[in-house]
Amino acid sequence: MIPLKDDAPRIGTPYVNYVLIVVNCLVFLFEVWIGPSGRQSLVFVFGMVPARFTVVLFNHGYVPWDLISSLGTRYVPTMAAIVPVFTSMFLHGSWLHIIFNMWALWIFGDNVEDYLGHSLYLVLYLVCGVAAALLHTLFNIGSTVPTVGASGAIAGVMGAYFVLYPRARVLTLVPLFFVFFMWLPAWVVLGYWFIAQFLSGAATSISTHGAGSSGIAFWAHVGGFVAGVLLIKLFPARTRRYHYGL
Repeated sequence: MIPLKDDAPRIGTPYVNYVLIVVNCLVFLFEVWIGPSGRQSLVFVFGMVPARFTVVLFNHGYVPWDLISSLGTRYVPTMAAIVPVFTSMFLHGSWLHIIFNMWALWIFGDNVEDYLGHSLYLVLYLVCGVAAALLHTLFNIGSTVPTVGASGAIAGVMGAYFVLYPRARVLTLVPLFFVFFMWLPAWVVLGYWFIAQFLSGAATSISTHGAGSSGIAFWAHVGGFVAGVLLIKLFPARTRRYHYGL
């Protein structure tokens, strides 16, 4: 199911959501501009590499001998492991990757920002991105494959939307033998998406102990979504907001 738009109203302008979309797009255009070799180097330095993070956390930054050739170093500074947790959220691997991510952020982010306000929305976005990276690392501790993309943070926004606007309608493209366009409740669209990510993550963990042959970090999506569900229950709403579907 591919969401196209929703009908949940908002009263304010989602400035932070707009800025996030613009920044992500500008960074991707920079990736395209520097070319494949430059992008590969950029992704390895600023992408989230689970093994690089875990050697700092559990081995004081010293890389085991079997990982030296993959990580290209004997010692990983703390900042070199922590900074990519945040910078990886603004890197993308392909045109389809960024288009689908930014489209989902466009659909669901404005209403969540409308509910929380600008500052708390940004906090939720970043914290969910961190939670996504940490859960992905937990299931891929020794992986030297860089993970990039805003999908973990956006999954958190989707989790918050799932709680706030469960009965909002989402126009959805459903490819079932033929292509259908259907207005579905948000809880159906987002609930289906979350279950699909969880089952896919479980399947790939059992079969490959990693992100799977597709290269999709399913557990990052799960971690971000769960973090969004929890945080939206903890964060206070802005003073003026529009109640919908509650």
